[in-house]
Amino acid sequence: MVELWVKLSIEFSQYGGLCMNPIHVSEDIISLSDFKNNASKMLHQVQDTNRPMVITQNGRPAAVLMSPAEYDMIIEQTRFVQAVQNGLDDIEHGRVLSDDELDKDLDETALD
Repeated sequence: MVELWVKLSIEFSQYGGLCMNPIHVSEDIISLSDFKNNASKMLHQVQDTNRPMVITQNGRPAAVLMSPAEYDMIIEQTRFVQAVQNGLDDIEHGRVLSDDELDKDLDETALD
């Protein structure tokens, strides 16, 4: 699943999808107290750089701040990868129809 995710993520970004920039350790990892003191500035930074920001608490990662567009992109990619995985699982477990079976089912549905 991870290999599929990486491959799809790379292909998605190559064909015009949003692509999150990697974090800059010196700029994008901040303490919770720094975030509290500079929240507006940090929100602008996330929007301007298109990079997520890691917020630490007691020296450990506690949250990741990202733009709404980046969040939406991640959710969309996750749903797509899950749909592909579900399709592969269906094939593996024989939950598929032949063309003739599909045509028959569609014809019966159209008559109802």
